[in-house]
Parts: sequence; C-alpha cells; structure tokens
Amino acid sequence: MDKIICIAGPTASGKTALSIALAKELSGEIVSCDSMQVYKYMDIGTAKPTVEEQEGIPHHMLDVAEPWEDFSVSRYCKMATPIIDDILARGKTAIVVGGTGLYMDALIRGNDFAPCPSTGCRAELEALADREGIEAVLCKLKEVDPESAARLHLGDRKRIIRAMEVYLETGETITAHNEKTKAIPDRYSPLWLALEDENRQDLYNRIDRRVDIMLETGLLAEIEGLLAQGIPEKCTAMQAIGYKEFLRARSGEITVEEAAAEVKQSSRRYAKRQLTWFRRNGNIHWLRRAPGEATQEILSRARQFLREFDK
Repeated sequence: MDKIICIAGPTASGKTALSIALAKELSGEIVSCDSMQVYKYMDIGTAKPTVEEQEGIPHHMLDVAEPWEDFSVSRYCKMATPIIDDILARGKTAIVVGGTGLYMDALIRGNDFAPCPSTGCRAELEALADREGIEAVLCKLKEVDPESAARLHLGDRKRIIRAMEVYLETGETITAHNEKTKAIPDRYSPLWLALEDENRQDLYNRIDRRVDIMLETGLLAEIEGLLAQGIPEKCTAMQAIGYKEFLRARSGEITVEEAAAEVKQSSRRYAKRQLTWFRRNGNIHWLRRAPGEATQEILSRARQFLREFDK
C-alpha cells in the first residue's frame, strides 16, 4: 500500500501544522501542493512555511519556478511524481499538503496530459483571439468539440485556446482525452484528510489575522523587491490574491487599508471555493475543528483514520 497522505483544506485552516506533526510521527516528507508556493521570492504573500516553521522536515515543490513563468498542473505533476516515488522508494511517508485541489487530484490520478504544443498552433490561436476576439476561437472549438465549447465560459480564454490547441496538435478532442484519462486507475491510493472549521467565522478570523501578519512581516517590501527584479505586474504570479490588490494600492488606485480589506474578502471567497472542490471527493475524511481546538487535538483524530487505513 502506498504510504501517502493527502492533507487538503481551505487557506488558513491549519494544514501546515498538521502535516509537520504527522511527518514527525511517520518519518514523513512533505510535498507542497500549492500553485503559488512554487514561485521563488514569493514567500510572505503565499504563506510559504519558513525554515523555522518547517522544523527540519524535508519540504518539496517549494521555490521551483521563477515568478515570471506560467506554471501549470501538467508541469506540477511532472515534477512532483518522481519526488513522491523517490520518497516511497526510501521507505518514507509522502505527505501531500495544499489547497490547490486541481493539482492534488491530477497528481493522485496520475493524469496523462495532452502533449505540449510543438507546431505553433497556440501562437496562431492567440493571434486570432487578439485580432477577432476569443469568440472566434470558441466558434472553431464548437465545430470540433461542442461538449468542451458548451462547458467553457467566454471569460476563460486560456482553457478555450488550450482545448482548441489539443485538437489541432493531436487530432483528438480534449473531451475524448479526458474521458480516456478517467478510465485509467489512479496512480496512488492515499489516505485523504481535510480540515474544516465547525464555525466558519473562526476560519475567517484566521484569514484576517494572516493578512495582518503578512503586512507586519514585510509583504509590501516583498512586492517592491519583485518589481525591482523586473517581474511584470501582469504576470500570472503577480495577479494572485495578496499581490494584485497591493499593486493597486501602490499605483494609488486604493489605499493600503482598502487593499488589505480586499485581500481578506477575496481569501474568504477562495476558501469557500476550496471547500466546494474538496467536498466532491468522497474519499476524504474530514477533520472538523471545534472552536478553540488545537493542532494536537486534530492530530489525535487523524491518528484514528491512520489506524484504519493501515489495517
């Protein structure tokens, strides 16, 4: 049986503390599953665990991309899969931790992603979208893959172009590709754990406090440092929650206080979306935190699921 534990949940729910506690007990190593913590130099705004917070536990998939790069689920899986296999080969426990549900699901399934572009189709599709609007690409997609076209919103330019690109590159629709992928057994069989607060306001209070701490510990200086390196304001990483709002404050559109309030509100909305995503997974064992409950009490309940999993 794979010695893999997945710890999921919304932002600020306590995933890092639980994962480190489990890693200490199980001779584990942590594989981060966070689409923003992959970026170098973006530590405070992504709530990346510090060296002190890691408490000597090996952490993987942190700082593996430059901030100006576009990172993807396929790239994440290609990088993280051999890391997990190596951890298991050394007799250790792999603890996959994060709130990016798309990445986590794809990693566990072992998705066989469609090939990367090689013939320049993407550039042609991007040019068409720039010239005539994304509607023109969606119209082409409707002709070859009406199911994907019906599912995708006009605002989702990236996925519309990707779906059309896959067809032009492979001759197979992305719908057909995804259906074949679903039929393949999962690569791993982990124990799934997820954190949730019995009182949602407790989570929101921690989110608010986290944003305050980010400001106190130098988030604005971190953003200035990124810009000083030449990181474009419009790149994907800089448009993340916790960065784009303060870029607006920097340009004078809003005050720092208003930006902080926006970050808190956006983070709460993001937490709701994360919970919705993870609730679709029927294999998850939920660890619901009562008001005032500490990590050690959560850990005690996690151990019960571990004992059942090991039987």
